[in-house]
Amino acid sequence: MLTRDFDFELPEELIAQRALPRGQSRLLVLDAEGEDRHRLIADLPQLLQPGDLLVVNDTRVIPARLFAHRPTGGKVEILLVEPVPRESSSSERSAEGSEPAPEGDAPSLEREVPSLEWEVLVKPGRKARPGTILQLPDGPSLEILSKGDDGRHRARFDQPIEPHLERLGHVPLPPYIKRPDEASDHERYQTVFARHPGAIAAPTAGLHFSDELLQQLEDRGIRRTTVTLHVGIGTFKPVTAELAHEHVMDRERWRVSEEAAEAIRSTRAAGGRIVAVGTTVVRTLESAARASGGEILPGSGNTDLFIRPGFPFQAVDLLLTNFHLPRSTLLMLVSALAGRERVLDAYREAVERRYRFYSYGDAMLVGRGEG
Repeated sequence: MLTRDFDFELPEELIAQRALPRGQSRLLVLDAEGEDRHRLIADLPQLLQPGDLLVVNDTRVIPARLFAHRPTGGKVEILLVEPVPRESSSSERSAEGSEPAPEGDAPSLEREVPSLEWEVLVKPGRKARPGTILQLPDGPSLEILSKGDDGRHRARFDQPIEPHLERLGHVPLPPYIKRPDEASDHERYQTVFARHPGAIAAPTAGLHFSDELLQQLEDRGIRRTTVTLHVGIGTFKPVTAELAHEHVMDRERWRVSEEAAEAIRSTRAAGGRIVAVGTTVVRTLESAARASGGEILPGSGNTDLFIRPGFPFQAVDLLLTNFHLPRSTLLMLVSALAGRERVLDAYREAVERRYRFYSYGDAMLVGRGEG
């Protein structure tokens, strides 16, 4: 399948630059007809059924965007991508000798001892040669250790950076939001159920939920459970290959708790549906299912699962998701679940109806169809 098969025209003014209040976004219901397709996120309790299970991603976005100075005084922008596991740090082994953790063999998402070494993106990257020392204002310094072929740098801080992030860090808004982060983004670019720090991008479908909407869902008999996938830089990685299947996904860390696995099992046994809130939940559940022969069991891992048309879904029945970029892996995932032509037709209708797109935009409710 060609990457260009997932292209569509989008007027720039439809890219949402700011979020609406939680619970007020529009909702396009893919399986409905006529005007019934065009609802509000507030209608979600009536669109789901008692006994359905809502699965949300409880990752928490860290203030991962930092500004530092070179010894010459020049300003440098740093984006924290992910901490280097201590067993892979330069104190244990060389950066060149490290290997990614295999599927299903990831360390715990919660690190007892913070790592001093991080994978980072540096802008301008040409000014960050190995050995360069960068100084954060009234904070730690870091040394650039190496630069990988993927454009990432490996850096070592002189002290743990985590305690300084709330003071020095900025919200890592996506590149298509053409403004600096504001104080309101620290609350709004975070879900109300965010618990576990580690993401550098929000699981944006979860941004629509208010505490009031969650209570209405619960009152209707729709259960909720949480999984964790720490969203990484790969969520914005463009697909540059002409053939879609040649694209390589970045790995992201996931975890399914015993409580979540049991909630999914009991929902299935009772005939309820699994409703994934966001593509990150889909990738988590389908990764967990592949790791255990189809059943969702407690566990954690690193996943580079690339879901595109033809993918055999095992874990998800419905998906609540935002509108995604042309040619993106996220659009391919939605197309795999519901069918490419159906999804692209809905996108064209959303453009005509002036829906708001991307992270701070509106949402779709998508059921399974022919991928």
